[in-house]
Amino acid sequence: MNFGRELAKEVQPPCMVLLEGELGSGKTTLVKGILASLASIPEDEVTSPSFTLVHEYGSEGKVFHVDLYRIEGGRDLATLGLDDLEARGATILIEWGEKFGEDVPRPCVRIRFEHVGPEERRITVERLE
Repeated sequence: MNFGRELAKEVQPPCMVLLEGELGSGKTTLVKGILASLASIPEDEVTSPSFTLVHEYGSEGKVFHVDLYRIEGGRDLATLGLDDLEARGATILIEWGEKFGEDVPRPCVRIRFEHVGPEERRITVERLE
């Protein structure tokens, strides 16, 4: 969560952030830290939008938290309205960003999580233009 708070300084709106990594790798935990900093949302109020697909936070400088875990393909992606969210000049945090495959939206920030031990993760951050 501390890393998420620090990272929030780099993902000011408008910005799309793709979070990639296996189940339990820390994607939602990082989002909690980002939202605590960007939108003053208490960490215990942030949950993954696995069933609703999109959660909206903040009154000014909106932040959207999207979960693509249940998305099956390009057609499902198209129905989410990500273009509409982008047009609002918001920060969009997208879990399971690897679901975009080769069609990664640009520009974006890609954050990859890898398990390197039971309680240890490697986090790679890259900006794609």
